Amino acid sequence: MKQILDRFISYVKIHTTSDPEKEQCPSSSRQFDLANKLVDELKELGLEEVEIDEHAYVMATLAANTDKILPTIGFIAHMDTSPDYNGAHVNPQIITNYDGKDIPLNKEKTLSIQYFPEILNYKGETIITTDGESLLGADDKAGITAIVSAMEYLINHPEIKHGRIRIGFTPDEEIGRGADLFNVEKFKADWAYTIDGGGVGELEYENFNAAGAKINIKGKSVHPGYAFNKMINASLIASEIVAALPKDETPATTEGYEGFYHLTKISGDVSHAHLEFIIRDHNMEIFNKRKKIIEDLCQSLNEKYKENLIELQIEDQYYNMKKKIEPVKYIVDYAEKAMLEANIKPLIKPIRGGTDGAQLSFKGLPCPNIFTGGHNFHGPYEYIPLESLVKATEVIVNLCKIIEQEEKVVKEDL
Repeated sequence: MKQILDRFISYVKIHTTSDPEKEQCPSSSRQFDLANKLVDELKELGLEEVEIDEHAYVMATLAANTDKILPTIGFIAHMDTSPDYNGAHVNPQIITNYDGKDIPLNKEKTLSIQYFPEILNYKGETIITTDGESLLGADDKAGITAIVSAMEYLINHPEIKHGRIRIGFTPDEEIGRGADLFNVEKFKADWAYTIDGGGVGELEYENFNAAGAKINIKGKSVHPGYAFNKMINASLIASEIVAALPKDETPATTEGYEGFYHLTKISGDVSHAHLEFIIRDHNMEIFNKRKKIIEDLCQSLNEKYKENLIELQIEDQYYNMKKKIEPVKYIVDYAEKAMLEANIKPLIKPIRGGTDGAQLSFKGLPCPNIFTGGHNFHGPYEYIPLESLVKATEVIVNLCKIIEQEEKVVKEDL
């Protein structure tokens, strides 16, 4: 456990926040700091084919130690942290033998059991938190930690037989670009697992269909004293758009399979206003209807004001990987078995978001998602129980072992 803890702490202390305003990949050059560290570490551990490309994608191989002809499986995690909150100067706090009480992070912030009651599930365990000044970065440095630690364990325990294993670490997942330049052909895996989920037991092979909408509004600025029948206030039109969307279909009012409209940015004055939304739904038909609602709304307002004042851009971002996973559902079954062998009850549920695995599944690499153990990602209340991170590592080891033991799963059957 100490080795896993030390590895995790060393990763989260490296600032890797991605930058949605930059077009290059990686969007922030600081992601190379972690990527290069991982390359050195993987080589030192004895992995083969350790490579990093010009975009900071890291790949490596753990060679098979069995005579069986087996599929190649992969494990993938992302190196960047979310730009939603400060990711610099991460200073983790370690609470051993957690007593079930509130955890003060600093003078202003407290990890409260009233607000975050699920932390009580980890009473008696070692909890890693922030100091309230940054996010922690368990999303997804916990995933990286689990993968590297599992590879190290397999290397040190050659009695555990396994097929060829590929690992990959990606940049810019948090800004939706993690899989954009991932070379599936070079990775050469039959399927993979992203290690990028939340609490213990989470196993996901469904995610949102996702789109982003940008709305630019042109107004007409006239002196307010002479504005009658002349002024068109762009900010008021923006408020009309927001008010016209269902108030009970936001991230804060939906759960499970329920989709939403999420206003992520708003700015403006009389002359110009700008709105940005993300649109999400698990059901493709409803997803397309959501996009149409925004299109129709913008068109109706242009008709109302008798001018093309509103310009709308909608772009699809990723799709529900369920379509690609269901034909090879046995890869999810293996993950279930690996959890049960670790005395974990699998919690199969839809992802209310997306992972690199969603895009990779549509690029030909089926890729369900497995837990890391972390909670409250993207903010100062993020934490992870060390024991949960150890369990994530154990599940990866179990997966490699179980697949090797399943003699029916040979290359010719795929």
